[in-house]
Amino acid sequence: MSDIVSARADERPLIEFWYEFASTYSYLSAMRIETLAHDCNIRIAWRPFLLGPIFKKQGWDTSPFNLHPAKGRYMWQDMERQCERYGLPFTMPAPFPQHSLLAARIAHGGRQQSWIGAFTRSVYVAEFGQGLDISDEGLMANLLLEAGAPVTQALKDTGSSETKIGLRAAVSEAEERGIFGAPSFVLESGELFWGDDRLELALETAARG
Repeated sequence: MSDIVSARADERPLIEFWYEFASTYSYLSAMRIETLAHDCNIRIAWRPFLLGPIFKKQGWDTSPFNLHPAKGRYMWQDMERQCERYGLPFTMPAPFPQHSLLAARIAHGGRQQSWIGAFTRSVYVAEFGQGLDISDEGLMANLLLEAGAPVTQALKDTGSSETKIGLRAAVSEAEERGIFGAPSFVLESGELFWGDDRLELALETAARG
């Protein structure tokens, strides 16, 4: 009976959640997507990646929110509003953007593990809720422990060739999919939705098949 239930569960629509740990609006989506996806009976494929290499190809050496001050000021004001709306803690991290490579490698290695959702959320809360430095290995170890992950192995895997190559491949795949920012949501049909404000629409579209 359990095998039948599992087989049926696998037939649920799938949505890929592409997120960058340095992305402010990815924070909002990461904190909501599991609950919303569950309500829509949709599976999530967690796809952590890095925006830095994609930005560099456009001639940017930092976040567009830093390159365009007016846009940056608006974004921080909007983040305060949105976090208040969703009941999320908010602290502007310094520096911004944070160095997200370590967290991304951990998440990439654990993207198919049961602890990935809890770990992803805890990283975002530490960064944008508490203003902590997510490049700190000690902090990552604590967050992994809280998420129920195998701390020693997860940290060890960040230095493996498989993880490094895999994360670079994820960036290349994101570019091939037409992803230019985070958060982005990709349906099984290949249809792309960008931005936290498109999360509900992406899920609704996925649910309709």
